[in-house]
Amino acid sequence: MPDLKYKRVLLKLSGEALAGPKRIGFDFEILNRLATEISDIAKMGASVGLVIGGGNIVRGAQLSKMGMERAGADYMGMLGTVINALALQDVLEKAELETRVMTAIAMESIAEPFIRRRAMRHFEKGRVVIFAAGTGNPYFSTDTTAALRASEINADVILKATKVDGVYDRDPNKHPDARRYDRITFTEALTKRLQIMDSTAFSLCMDNKIPIVVFDMYKPGILRDAVLGRNVGTLVCDEASAK
Repeated sequence: MPDLKYKRVLLKLSGEALAGPKRIGFDFEILNRLATEISDIAKMGASVGLVIGGGNIVRGAQLSKMGMERAGADYMGMLGTVINALALQDVLEKAELETRVMTAIAMESIAEPFIRRRAMRHFEKGRVVIFAAGTGNPYFSTDTTAALRASEINADVILKATKVDGVYDRDPNKHPDARRYDRITFTEALTKRLQIMDSTAFSLCMDNKIPIVVFDMYKPGILRDAVLGRNVGTLVCDEASAK
């Protein structure tokens, strides 16, 4: 079994990632490929937790901008993440990965409530754990959920799956000469105002010294390379780790 650099990971996926080009609903080709990649790293010995956004179902922030009361809109967004978690659980279990969905809002008929010690026990038993329903509170993003759960489960890293192959100094879609960072510190990212995660999530990672790897989720074998510590995407870390 290969020597893993990151033995416990928190994988952050956007809801739109599950939808593919359609941007709504599910693309099962993408779901099945994700299941294969997650299965590969789990069989290598990595403990895997996941946080998924809900943008392919409903975006609370967007509903709020359209005039809906913010707290209610955010709760709708949280329910969207539960739908995504159940879909991914089904695909992962068909790939023969024992999986548990844990929600921050009680809904015992379909998922377990999030209890940290129970989540840790699932990891000990080799199960994949999907954390759904955000933090259970409005006004917090799924980025913040990922940072919070990563801190609670003592994750070695947050793997942030995106549509681009790392962090750039400018939008690479608009600027062909944009520069990609292989490695950057939390302080540098703040100074340069790089939008890697929202400010609350980023502060949690910085305070708890949890590195973030930002990578292109559509590149085959990327999760395997990431947990082995290979140079994929951009590593965001503290000053000591950056040396």
